[in-house]
Amino acid sequence: MPRLPASRPLQLALAVLLIILAPIVGLLPGPGGVFVFAGGLILLLRNSRWARRNFAKGKRRWPKAGALVDRVLRRGSAQRRRAVEQDRLR
Repeated sequence: MPRLPASRPLQLALAVLLIILAPIVGLLPGPGGVFVFAGGLILLLRNSRWARRNFAKGKRRWPKAGALVDRVLRRGSAQRRRAVEQDRLR
């Protein structure tokens, strides 16, 4: 489903709001703040070129952490790379 152009700024605003609210939610019992923060980062990564560019730089610098984030986000590019690597190993 294609994204509407007007939804991108709204999603970026929601991402910033979630990231700002994460420490407040973190004061409550339980791990809620972590999930709120992660949700904000996911929205930011999906809607911001700046965030994607910096994510790619970070993945080159710390490949193990980048692979973990790719797996958590279920990114299609990461799944394709893993399939190619598994085919090479066979």
